[in-house]
Amino acid sequence: MNPFVIHTGVVAPLDRVNVDTDAIIPKQFLKRIERSGFGQFLFYEWRFTVDGAPIDSFILNTPAYKESTVLLARNNFGCGSSREHAPWALLDYGFRCVIAPSFADIFYNNCFKNGILPIKLSEEQVDELFNRAESKPNYQLTIDLQEQVVRDNEGLSYPFEVDSYRRYCLLNGLDDIGITLQYEDKIAAYEARR
Repeated sequence: MNPFVIHTGVVAPLDRVNVDTDAIIPKQFLKRIERSGFGQFLFYEWRFTVDGAPIDSFILNTPAYKESTVLLARNNFGCGSSREHAPWALLDYGFRCVIAPSFADIFYNNCFKNGILPIKLSEEQVDELFNRAESKPNYQLTIDLQEQVVRDNEGLSYPFEVDSYRRYCLLNGLDDIGITLQYEDKIAAYEARR
């Protein structure tokens, strides 16, 4: 997993509440077991017609947002079934951070385990970010996990909270396996004594 320390990226404003995991990655694309290759199917039913043609009005199909790496969302992002494929699709598409007032618990936890930083900000703060992102194409935010702050180049600065253990894992690029491998010598020594 790649470390997340400071990230600057274009913000894609997805102005919808209750975005569920089936919208993030529809069920027909869940046949793979590897974590890669899901980005092409992200928000598939919103991005493409039944025939597979891009829907020009969808935010990620517009030129200003095709390279976005920060997703701005509304309440209850990631609700629905507990598929880990949802953060895989977001990450594979290129998103490193999702900002919303609230997240579904399982999705929120899965983000951390897969290298995505989910940030909870107040509805008022998210509204302000939507205003800026929608009025300024290519609007960028810098997310500083070390300092726990979201800022832009116009003076906006919002602090955010994150659990210290999750912060440590993201800063060091550690998923569950990476954490376990930190103790590889001790595990090997224990196994040798058995």
